[in-house]
Amino acid sequence: MGSTVTELTPTTGVEITGLSGAKLVDRGVADECLAALDRRGVVVFREAGVDDDQLVAFSRLLGEVVPLPMGGDKAHPEIQRITRDPAKSKLAAYREATFFWHIDGTTDEVPNKATVLTARQVSDDGGGDTEFANTFAAYEALPAAEKAELEGLRVVHSFAASQLLVQPNPSPKERAAWDRNPTREHPLVWTRRNGRKSLLVGATAGEVVGREPAEGKALLDRLLTWATQPKFVLRHRWRPGDLVVWDNTGMLHRALPYSATSARLMHRTSLAGEEKVA
Repeated sequence: MGSTVTELTPTTGVEITGLSGAKLVDRGVADECLAALDRRGVVVFREAGVDDDQLVAFSRLLGEVVPLPMGGDKAHPEIQRITRDPAKSKLAAYREATFFWHIDGTTDEVPNKATVLTARQVSDDGGGDTEFANTFAAYEALPAAEKAELEGLRVVHSFAASQLLVQPNPSPKERAAWDRNPTREHPLVWTRRNGRKSLLVGATAGEVVGREPAEGKALLDRLLTWATQPKFVLRHRWRPGDLVVWDNTGMLHRALPYSATSARLMHRTSLAGEEKVA
């Protein structure tokens, strides 16, 4: 790849330096990125400096890019702007929920495979880093007895569950708007075709099927705390031009809080999922 590759933590992350702009839009680079993604969950291209055309082209080498007609950029409908500025994104009002650990698309039958995110402007208030928690490694480290206890459990995921973390006392109108979004029931332990297993937890996980609400919530909270221990977590401190790709199915992620007036602006593409939760 004509670059330097560094593993970032014992469980998670690879950093690649020395590649930028059009050099990323290469079949060989994409294949090595996919291999690193499968092995380490997060791939960081430091100061890659891709423009929007290059971002989309590189993303297409990694997989099928999901078009975003409602939230996308007019010139590039595949690109979503991540910002708290409502003038730049219709979804700005919901960004505060991304300060909580989550996996994107948990209310879909097939969650997105991966996310590609590049920094156009970094936060000017000291916030806005992104953290990733490796739920493959977290599951693997559970005691055998606990793994056995979790087998067969199912969890209801909803948009409302994540919004309640931000606004615990919504008005009836707000709650009704949240509830218009679909809910989805998934196994608590996601078993892949290749046999790998991960924990499907996070902000959208609201209740465990067949358990009392308080008991189910306590289990979900305990597993989330387990999965987000420092030994499973990678913190990325953004520089302008950084490009980060992560496995959306096995990495919880969250943005560390930044103010509503922050200049932070990210451009994101999402890769379509390839495997149902099973």
